[in-house]
Amino acid sequence: MLYRVEGIVIRSMDYGENNKIVTLLCDSGGKAGVLVRGAKKVKSRYGSLSQPFTYGEFQFIRGKGLGTLQHGEMIQSHHALRGQLDLSAFASYIAELTDRTLQEDESSAFLFQQLKACFAAMQEGKDPAIVSHLYEMRILELAGYSPELEECVQCGNRVGPFVLSGGAGGILCSRCRHRDPGALSLGETAHKLLRLFQRMDIRRLGNIAVSPETKAELKASMRSLMDHQLGLQLKSRGFLDQLDKLV
Repeated sequence: MLYRVEGIVIRSMDYGENNKIVTLLCDSGGKAGVLVRGAKKVKSRYGSLSQPFTYGEFQFIRGKGLGTLQHGEMIQSHHALRGQLDLSAFASYIAELTDRTLQEDESSAFLFQQLKACFAAMQEGKDPAIVSHLYEMRILELAGYSPELEECVQCGNRVGPFVLSGGAGGILCSRCRHRDPGALSLGETAHKLLRLFQRMDIRRLGNIAVSPETKAELKASMRSLMDHQLGLQLKSRGFLDQLDKLV
């Protein structure tokens, strides 16, 4: 059967001497594996379509398994996401997170739009850490683990101060914080931003200036939620951590 989709390359791997296999997140929301013949050749017509983070139109024939590309057109290369080390690290993390979270038969057209907006925002120079946290919130929501950030997960208290418990999946008030000795301190600004991230469509993101202290709180909070709720071991996140140590 012939498929015609818009897709974003979230994984690309060599196959044989001259070919590549790409994994696409399609505008329908599903994933598709597609063989791009001759992609590694210098004069390949479709070599650029097999590059990570590429957004394009893909036509491929597919039976029960892997598809084979018949025709394709570039829409956005996202060259900067491959050419700048920090952007490449964040984009690789987002792509791997998407690939590992979304099953082959799952469908979320909204997630496709959010991934497209995520890469576009990074390309435009918006803070990649903030963009990544917004996308992580979308992933938690898709997986059914959207955190409780409005009231204490134990007693329902809405009066702070609060701490963030990744294991409990949300905030704990001062009366309940003893239930998780490892809960993280959560300043008022970081708490407000986390609630904003939970509601915000990435396509509406403007420029947000965040202090280094608040960014550190946001990173620790999102890391705790992702680790406790999803428990994924991602190679790309290790590279991000190494990059942080060099800054």
